[in-house]
Amino acid sequence: QVQLVESGGGLVQPGGSLRLSCAASGSIFSGYAMAWYRQAPGKQRELVAHITSGGSTNYADSVKGRFTISRGNAKNTVSLEMNSLKPEDTAVYYCAADGDVVRTATRPRYWGQGTQVTVSS
Repeated sequence: QVQLVESGGGLVQPGGSLRLSCAASGSIFSGYAMAWYRQAPGKQRELVAHITSGGSTNYADSVKGRFTISRGNAKNTVSLEMNSLKPEDTAVYYCAADGDVVRTATRPRYWGQGTQVTVSS
């Protein structure tokens, strides 16, 4: 079993920045892929970014160039640096992980509790 804990959410003005962090513990495998998802009110949960055990990254078109996903040295942590934030970025952000890189981008096994990000003047 893997446990994921997110932190770093909050209220920020448009154009501002936030850094989300996720720490994994338990039966974590070094080869796990990790991802950030988000769910805005009234919308389906969407994949924001994911990163493989080898450091390869992918981003949703809506955040590409503004957000950066990265892993810690042990590869059981992941961060999401969010810059140039827009009101449309307002959502609950979830950390996720899976041993299968494809499943991480679709139906990951392990999820964090979520952290609220609100972008508003």
